[in-house]
Amino acid sequence: MRSLLYVIAVILVIGWVLGAFVYSAGGLIHILLVIAIVVVLLNVIKGGT
Repeated sequence: MRSLLYVIAVILVIGWVLGAFVYSAGGLIHILLVIAIVVVLLNVIKGGT
């Protein structure tokens, strides 16, 4: 489960970085970043390595 959270976080961060170069994404870029940060923080809080 831990690795799945990291995969999701990485995908979201990659989507955010790609979205930063595609202007039409707009606010979606920031939503992806926030979701990725929340996933990583939840994993750290739950005792992830």
